[in-house]
Amino acid sequence: MDAYTGFAYVYDEYMDNIPYEEWGQYMIALLKGNGVSGDSSVLELGCGTGTVTRMLAKEGYDCVGLDMSEDMLSIASEKTFEEGSQVIYTCQDMRDFEVPYEVDGMISIGDSMNYITSVPDLESVFACVSENLKKGGVFIFDLKTIHFFRDILAENTYAENREDSAFIWDNYYDEEERNNEYELAVFVKNEDGTFDRFEEQHYQHGFTIDEVTGAANKAGLTVKNVYNAFTKDMPDDKSERLYFVIEK
Repeated sequence: MDAYTGFAYVYDEYMDNIPYEEWGQYMIALLKGNGVSGDSSVLELGCGTGTVTRMLAKEGYDCVGLDMSEDMLSIASEKTFEEGSQVIYTCQDMRDFEVPYEVDGMISIGDSMNYITSVPDLESVFACVSENLKKGGVFIFDLKTIHFFRDILAENTYAENREDSAFIWDNYYDEEERNNEYELAVFVKNEDGTFDRFEEQHYQHGFTIDEVTGAANKAGLTVKNVYNAFTKDMPDDKSERLYFVIEK
């Protein structure tokens, strides 16, 4: 499980095609629909640069953002200060974390949970969730599906060239392990016109619904609902991203 380093500094620039406002409003609706109102405490696992964390804070939630990338959290803290938001950030691994108080809800979006690449590690995440979540609280997160990795992303290369940066993103899918390997080469322009090159390697895993359910149950959690992303529809074979609502 790797942390973003060089790519962190151009992450938001290249994620400008992600409809974060839509994602944030969908998450807020799920939280409120499951009893986590706007004045509740919420912990985001894998918060990255804090885009959704800050949305929740503006909605009135008492927010904590957790990520294992110090570079991502540095950017998140800077943006939070600039916007005048109130968010606490902590650098921890979602497989082994704790917060000072039990929270009403937890979230994780943008396929952060896909960076968990084995069932034992998923069980570790859920054990920490159970330890730090209030009884009756919910953990809501998304996962890219096996179908997405195998049939859409696999063996494809993506590249972008912008004024001050560029990246090349290669994908390789191992069907036996159900891991998608990302090889990133990021080029960031300096003031003198030269470029710094950063190379990163990341892995994401495709879980079945049964694997998620079993790992959750082992931690004393219950899967309440599984949705096709951004809907209340049941998932099917063509689903590319799922949302899980898990209750303690």
